[in-house]
Formats: sequence, C-alpha cells, structure tokens
Amino acid sequence: MLQLRPTCEHCQCALPPESVSARICSYECTFCATCVEEVLSDVCPNCGGGFERRPVRPANNLVAGNFLGNDPASSKLVHKPVEAKTHQQLVQRVKVIPPSKR
Repeated sequence: MLQLRPTCEHCQCALPPESVSARICSYECTFCATCVEEVLSDVCPNCGGGFERRPVRPANNLVAGNFLGNDPASSKLVHKPVEAKTHQQLVQRVKVIPPSKR
C-alpha cells in the first residue's frame, strides 16, 4: 500500500493525500510536480527512475473499507534536498534512456 508521504522531499511543499501535484517513483520517493519538471528533469535523484502521478486514495468508504479512514496517509517527513551538480551528472547519464527502460 502506498505511504502517501506528506511533503516533497526537495522543497518540502505540502502534498496531502488528495494532491494531484504529487509525483512518485517506483520506490515511492515523493516530489511535487514543479520539482520533478523544473529541478529533477523527470529523473529520481535516489534511484534514477522516472516519476508518475501519485494516485489519490479515496477519502470516503466507497468499497470494502478501502479509504483514508482505515488506511491513513503517512505523517513521516522525508527531506533530502537535491544537490544540483550531482543531480545534473545523473541526468546527463540517464536522460537519453526512457524512464520505462532505466
């Protein structure tokens, strides 16, 4: 089950469970859409993979108790600001490879 981390790892902007601006990699590294586009160039600084829009977990019990009330979002903050020079070196190595092939 997705953790639904509460903030962007880089800029720390709020990403509540209903946010459509949250982006995650396959390891659930969580960043805001702005950082993914303007800072990270769609390359995760932690694994080198790409990002996808994080799904929104239903706020209400629509089916079988699968909702935020039973499965709340994480409250654990992860703050790992990206070091620009190091990240640009990673981007240069992997950007030519589509995220689905990295």
